[in-house]
Amino acid sequence: MEDREQKRLQTLHGYRLLDTLPEPEFDDIVRRAAERFDTPIALMSLVDADRQWFKAKVGLDVEETPRSVAFCAYTIQGDDVMVVEDATQDERFSRNPLVLDDPSIRFYAGAPVTGEGGQKLGTICVIDRKPRHDFSETDMEALAKLSAEVSRILASTKEMASSG
Repeated sequence: MEDREQKRLQTLHGYRLLDTLPEPEFDDIVRRAAERFDTPIALMSLVDADRQWFKAKVGLDVEETPRSVAFCAYTIQGDDVMVVEDATQDERFSRNPLVLDDPSIRFYAGAPVTGEGGQKLGTICVIDRKPRHDFSETDMEALAKLSAEVSRILASTKEMASSG
């Protein structure tokens, strides 16, 4: 495993969030995301070595998906909001089981959630079952603000844990 990914995973595991119970702050953010962007699905994902696990979710019943099919695994490779207007037309995702089968992803927009040292821990994302070509610059900024809000909550949680 490359050094950078190892550091990212070490940071992620240091937060001790994987496989924890739902928390109102995160649930509230994904609810607001689904409402703001009018999508049936909104998630806060944490991208682990082999899976993406959902700390908070709206419109999806599963707790996790394999990292190999995770749109969010692509999102954490960059600094900006990633938008896929129609996954069936995107060569990275057109054969993805999450596109071909349930939940039938067509539209995806995700913003990386950053932890200690700038490490990308996961994402805030919104998903639709129909293609969308109307995600504006203002929408990208709003999603990035929700991501920053999650990052601030994580930072304060980490500070409280280390001082207590």
